[in-house]
Amino acid sequence: MSGLQRIQRLLRLVELLQSGRVLNSAQLGEFCSVSRRTVFRDVETLRESGIAVHFDEERQGYSMPSNRMLPAANFTLPETLSLLVLCQELSDEQRGIPFQTAARSAALKLLSNLPHHLREYICQRMQTIAVRIDPHSGQPAAAPYFELLTQAAAERRQVRIRYNSLTEWTEITTALSPYRILFSRRSWYVIGRSSLHRAVRTFNLGRIQTAERLDTHYAIPQRFSLDRYLGNAWHLIRSKQRHNVVIRFRKQVASNVAEVGWHKTQTLHWNGDGTLDFHATVDGLGEIVWWILGYGSQAEVVAPRELRRMVADHVAQLAQAYRADVKAQKRQQPRKANGRSRKRPGH
Repeated sequence: MSGLQRIQRLLRLVELLQSGRVLNSAQLGEFCSVSRRTVFRDVETLRESGIAVHFDEERQGYSMPSNRMLPAANFTLPETLSLLVLCQELSDEQRGIPFQTAARSAALKLLSNLPHHLREYICQRMQTIAVRIDPHSGQPAAAPYFELLTQAAAERRQVRIRYNSLTEWTEITTALSPYRILFSRRSWYVIGRSSLHRAVRTFNLGRIQTAERLDTHYAIPQRFSLDRYLGNAWHLIRSKQRHNVVIRFRKQVASNVAEVGWHKTQTLHWNGDGTLDFHATVDGLGEIVWWILGYGSQAEVVAPRELRRMVADHVAQLAQAYRADVKAQKRQQPRKANGRSRKRPGH
């Protein structure tokens, strides 16, 4: 059963519970066409979402005060549809953004406050829309750290973390002043001043081993901003060297590249032969080299020469890794003489 179908069933359950009647699990299951066990799970889901569901011991049934839900804001239909689609899709435990499952209960509450005819209309519209984001790390072990860090950042309190660093290649401990919590592409990150490094650093929440909130407070520098911190980094890793990059894409992929805003500094130049020259100014080449390699033979670095050498080195290492397979494949091919396959005697 899809998440949308489950939300529709939960809405039906809310509607029944707000009807003023006291209904037992068998009656609710019959109305919703599900088993009693499913009714118990759904009631628990509503309670976990902050919706008060009362059980009457004497009458052995459930009910819900009709005035327990917050009044709906005056959203337009497009606004409501946009909010519900985002809440539904981005809160999915498998495909959505980690630690945002509360958006699902928010969608449920918003839908439950709509008039019946609008609710049906919105649900039909939602079935026609889907959102997919890039594959990402679920980071299940990091969920408590996400809550701790967002609260610490709001209260401006430091956090001591033990961290598995891929920069130092060892486990480090530092007192962190969290400035921003950022989800980018595949993971959640915390950006803040590290006492160990005496500088602002980026930490992946999935590599935090332990975290504890401290009593010490901090202030975020007035000049700090996420854009200033990241500068012209291709993604998150910024170096002190700035480079003007030019990449030529062949006709096969040129249009696809041109359709996307890959970097805030990018400019595009179409050549007469249908190829595309992609220009960008980046702080560091380490991240962009992987993006270029993803296009294989369809992309060629024009400038700078340092980036061209980096790509060439990767290509040489790839060729070396696959060279043995290529030689073995050639040995298995039948030998040819004068353009014809040489057959063994007797064939």
